Amino acid sequence: MATPAWRPMRAGDLLDVDRIGAIVHPGHPEREAVPAERLRLFPAGCLIAQPGDTVIGYAIAHPGIVGRPPALDTLLGTLPDGADCLYIHDVALLPDARGQQLGAAVVGILAAIANDNGFARLALTAVNKSADFWSRRGFAATSIGKSLASYGDDAIYMVRKM
Repeated sequence: MATPAWRPMRAGDLLDVDRIGAIVHPGHPEREAVPAERLRLFPAGCLIAQPGDTVIGYAIAHPGIVGRPPALDTLLGTLPDGADCLYIHDVALLPDARGQQLGAAVVGILAAIANDNGFARLALTAVNKSADFWSRRGFAATSIGKSLASYGDDAIYMVRKM
């Protein structure tokens, strides 16, 4: 088996994104139009983990505003004016892909993308009890005074300074 690596997402990958999202985030479904729009709006932030011919994960990020995460399953329309961070919308790895350091690797890639685009922070909403993973990568829980209800009861808004 080839070594898994992250590569740019292409439109042809969106069926795999939907398939993996349904497996990894069954409690957080999103319409197929959501990742398609993110790819159209900010292709630099859309990545695929793929060893050989098999897609085993994806990451989707886009410019955002700290403290103002978009609700889950919401189309953006456009990227926000005054963006001050790279918002990590989703990172999903199939269960068999875990333990290969793909999560840590994609955080480094996304940090470089943020830096290349002039953002001094990364932000995300941690779900599925993933806050410990993100904390180990420099993210800190941040109170934003905004409901994260669309993300579920365990959602935690987190920010990492570069």
